[in-house]
Amino acid sequence: MSENTVKRLLLVEDDPGDARLFREMFDEQRQVAQITRLTHVESCREAETSLSAGEVDIVLLDLELPDATGLSVVRRAQAAAPHIPLVVLTGLNDDSLAAQALQEGAQDYLVKGQIEATGLFRALRYAIERKHMQETLYEAKERAQVTLRCIGDGVLCADNCEHITYLNPVAERATGWSLQEAIGRPMFEVFNTRDSRNGKSNAATTAVATLESSAMHFSSSCVLDRRDGLSIPIERSIAPIHNREGETIGTVTVFRDMSSVRANALKIAHAAQHDVLTGLPNRLLLNDRIDRAIILAQASLMQVAVLVLDLDGFKHINDSLGHPTGDKLLQSVAVRLLNCVRNTDTVSRQGGDEFVALLSEVKQPHAAAAIAAKLLTEVARPHSIDQHELHVTASIGISAYPDDGMNAETLIRNADTAMYQAKDHARNSFRFFTPAMNVRAVERQSIEESLRRALERDEFTLHYQPRICLRTRAVVGAEALIRWRHPSRGMVPPAHFIPIAEDSGLILPIGKWVLRQACEQARSWVDAGFPAIGISVNVSGAELGHEGFLEDLFTILADTRLDPGSLEVELTESVLLRRVDSTVTILTTLREKGVHVAVDDFGTGYSSLSYLRKFPLDALKVDQSFVRQLSNSGSEAAIVIAVISMARSLKLRVIAEGIETQAELDFLRAHQCDEAQGYYFSEPIPADKFMEVLRHGLARTAAPGRLGLRAKIGRESATADAAVESMLQL
Repeated sequence: MSENTVKRLLLVEDDPGDARLFREMFDEQRQVAQITRLTHVESCREAETSLSAGEVDIVLLDLELPDATGLSVVRRAQAAAPHIPLVVLTGLNDDSLAAQALQEGAQDYLVKGQIEATGLFRALRYAIERKHMQETLYEAKERAQVTLRCIGDGVLCADNCEHITYLNPVAERATGWSLQEAIGRPMFEVFNTRDSRNGKSNAATTAVATLESSAMHFSSSCVLDRRDGLSIPIERSIAPIHNREGETIGTVTVFRDMSSVRANALKIAHAAQHDVLTGLPNRLLLNDRIDRAIILAQASLMQVAVLVLDLDGFKHINDSLGHPTGDKLLQSVAVRLLNCVRNTDTVSRQGGDEFVALLSEVKQPHAAAAIAAKLLTEVARPHSIDQHELHVTASIGISAYPDDGMNAETLIRNADTAMYQAKDHARNSFRFFTPAMNVRAVERQSIEESLRRALERDEFTLHYQPRICLRTRAVVGAEALIRWRHPSRGMVPPAHFIPIAEDSGLILPIGKWVLRQACEQARSWVDAGFPAIGISVNVSGAELGHEGFLEDLFTILADTRLDPGSLEVELTESVLLRRVDSTVTILTTLREKGVHVAVDDFGTGYSSLSYLRKFPLDALKVDQSFVRQLSNSGSEAAIVIAVISMARSLKLRVIAEGIETQAELDFLRAHQCDEAQGYYFSEPIPADKFMEVLRHGLARTAAPGRLGLRAKIGRESATADAAVESMLQL
């Protein structure tokens, strides 16, 4: 072969006669052997110099040189050029020395006096071929060794007698046996495996593998008992090793430690069925357990109760103190709920601040009432979170199998309906599901569906309630209040649809529509020649928290050409405190552009001088619930006086809502309240009637004592909701 042709030969020979003889042979065979160059040196030192230069294909080396003899000659030549093949020259009586030279790395030897030209060059070519094969085998072996050392699987080799012949480093660590200790030991002693399902030894599997012609993969239930007594789960396969004749001469076992894989699988399975924050079962696992509980209840003639629990006041804590604090509160609640139920029961978190408790094997549905009462008591106890003492309550709805549902989905839905009834009527309480609740739930769903089409069908309109300056009695502003005329229901009370709009997210497009309509109307009055007055629009927490709120508001002002100073945004205290930092930024931007900001329903929430100082505000609106009681309660009068005084100290305007009597008006004027609105002056009226008020002056539109109607975007006062109901019955 071309790569094995002798082209550059180094002859190391100190005998002139022998050197001449070899030269003659080279001259004779030069064309046949394709030798291009012959270099002759006479000492080992000269040979080392030539080999170091790297221009030699093979060395013909005499073992008797002036500066080295015997094996030292071979060793020095090997050290100088380990990859160059050597053919040594020896005398007639040096066979043993020649054999030792082969062990030292020489590829062949020739006996002086028995060399002829053809045989010489054949020996040289074979020497190059053997050296090439040795290098190839070494590289292949080195690659295999590196691979075995680097792979993540354990590898063991055994002979036909099932004695260990090799372990890679992974197998050493996994079994606890080093390669030196393991070699020659029985396979079952080093690689001691068993079936985790029945504990039986797997020693026979290696013997079975030797009879097979291909690799065998074994069950994932295999366990390896380590040398130190610990056990690890593994996956393994065994393959036979064959010789040229196809006979099995041993086996290779490849295995993998499955501890981390199985641990991760368990984590994934747990995560798929449990809440990440609390570790409680999630909806998927809860539904499965409810279905199982129903099957058991059918067999034992027992019942099953499902309790849906929602926290009251959690949103304020989450918004004001931050999500990390809110998360810790949810974890605290989860622990308390677990402590209230039996081991056979289940507590699940459904998301947000909603939990579900499954009570299996209940004798009577009302037995769940005792658990519900216990849950309410435990949740209401103070929670110590991050140096805060937090207080929350809960509302619970209860459904029972078989009376309220025959499957998990129905039971949870009906308990959820009952929970909303508890939340609407008396928080920190529980309610049992009744069929009548479903009627209300269906009604709510119907209103939501109608709301989604109300904007495109132009079913909304705005009414405006005048705001009066108590010093001059002039109309200085108007509050825009939404009204909905349903095509079949007629006028739908705002208290009926505003909460649904907030829950469904429809408050965003509705609120944007209200803002644009109010600004357009205010601008049209200016264009009609009337003096500019302030227009008040209520903004909900969802609107304020929407990322496009400011952009939308300023776009509307630009489109309608309304002076920003004519617009006043009204926010409740709870909305202000949801995200204090971002709210301050938003309100600052509004004020910088000239838009006014008022706190609505002041006094009903978290009234505090400290928070008022944080926000850039223009006005406080005293809630109508305080105004109505001015003549009946000294404490209510004191609150109103305090609010007016506090506002003045902060240079804020004070607006009283819900004025219905002359006495209320006189009281507010006497204590220097700035502005007022209410049925004493006018009920909310359509835009055309409001224009008449601007044109001819204010005439009272409602008799003194009539209940004031207030319903607005983003409002959160349950008192006003009740007022709406009463008004509709008049």
